[in-house]
Formats: sequence, structure tokens, C-alpha cells
Amino acid sequence: MALTAELPATSGEARDRVLALLHTGHRQVDDIVVADALLITSELVTNALRHAGGVTGFTARISGDRLEVTVEDASPVHPFVPSDTRDGRIGGYGWSLVGRLATSVVITSTAFGKGIHVTLRLR
Repeated sequence: MALTAELPATSGEARDRVLALLHTGHRQVDDIVVADALLITSELVTNALRHAGGVTGFTARISGDRLEVTVEDASPVHPFVPSDTRDGRIGGYGWSLVGRLATSVVITSTAFGKGIHVTLRLR
């Protein structure tokens, strides 16, 4: 089951799409897993909008017992965690949460920036 549509304009719109996807089918998803999925989605899209030139790609799908979310943006610069801040930048706390909550995180280069592919176990 996959969700691909026009790009979400806001993190709230992206969360709504993921929530709708999680509620399709006959699958029971724990409330904590749903909250984690929505937080991850929100952080990825918000970061793309605020720091990376905007969302250039968005997909969400369920594959077996995992939710897969990919957000592409217009910047080749990878997200950072607060311990990486050496030049006075602030932030990075949301990215730390993504890393803690996700089952896996993979960042790839794209023709126009980067893609962040996150999986989350649904059980």
C-alpha cells in the first residue's frame, strides 16, 4: 500500500496523509507507533521546508510490518545533531528524535538535493 500524490505544502498535510495511510486496511497500529510516525513525518517535512529549499518529493507506503516515508528536498546538506554544531548553528533536536524513533534512516543524494528514507516498525 503506497501513498504518492502532489507534494505536501505543510508538515500538517504530510501528517494527515501518513495518518490516513496507517488507518487503511485491517491493520491495528499502536497509538505510540502512530505518534512516532507522525512526529517523524512532521520533522522531515518541516526541516525540508525551513532549512533545505522545500519538499521536492514525498512518498509514504506500508511494506509488510513497516512504514516507509521518503522526503526529498532541494539541499545536498545533511541534517545535523546538536553535538555536530561547531559553527554556532542552533537546532538539530528534531533530527535526533527521528534517529531515535526510526527503525532505519538512509540519506541519499538526488539530482536536486537529497532524499531521506525512514522506516518504522509498525509492531
